[in-house]
Amino acid sequence: MTETPGSMGLIVVGAAGRMGQSLIRTIAEIDGVHLAGAVERPGSEALGRDAGELAGLGPDGILITDDALPVFAQAEGVLDFTAPAATLEFADLAAQARIVHVIGTTGMDASHEPRLHSASRHARIVKSGNMSLGVNLLSVLVRQAARALEASNWDIEVLEMHHRHKVDAPSGTALLLGEAAAGGRGIDLADHSVRVRDGHTGAREPGTIGFATLRGGSVVGEHSVILAGEGETIELSHKATDRSIFARGAVRAALWARHQKPGYYSMLDVLGLTDY
Repeated sequence: MTETPGSMGLIVVGAAGRMGQSLIRTIAEIDGVHLAGAVERPGSEALGRDAGELAGLGPDGILITDDALPVFAQAEGVLDFTAPAATLEFADLAAQARIVHVIGTTGMDASHEPRLHSASRHARIVKSGNMSLGVNLLSVLVRQAARALEASNWDIEVLEMHHRHKVDAPSGTALLLGEAAAGGRGIDLADHSVRVRDGHTGAREPGTIGFATLRGGSVVGEHSVILAGEGETIELSHKATDRSIFARGAVRAALWARHQKPGYYSMLDVLGLTDY
């Protein structure tokens, strides 16, 4: 989309990837935002290419670069679905530029949090394992269900499937849902999760939250939380058929964060679901 007065300038990092191209197309479709920069890793074959053309939109005059600092200085926000190490670097740059940093990167863990919290003193960081409205609403339902059903009588399993190219497991969304279940029960997920079952495992330990991971084909993302009791089962599910839902959520998060004070936020904040 052509820049209009008051439009929020957004940078896409990882611009040549599938998610990066989806973000570029989504920015072009939404009023109030425009593409202000496109960044790729050093050595990428996409460097110097027109970002709009690469995304199938036609030339937009934004050339893909690996020099992020001057790009960050000229924009109001960055959309980031890259890798943990890169995201930490971009968080530092966002803090330096005092702009919005929307993080959809998966594979991040507790060791990354101090640096992100430090960056959020100056940047407006919105981080989520999933940017879609449906998944975040699902997480609220999972929390409520886990709170209502006694751990001694109900087992919780999180099942997820993604395309063959996904490199982290469990997915960020699966962990988001696991955290919601653990939050509903008032427990720490790290101390109660079961990630692998193989061989003679013995009976299922009461109160644990299990994860099962499937990979194959071109599946965008399928997640189910199964609550299994004696004689009955509840299944809460979400299926993504187009990754543009994540891109739209990321743009929505950026527009929301534009008007917030520096801090560390989640999609539940963006969607007004923190009280549920």
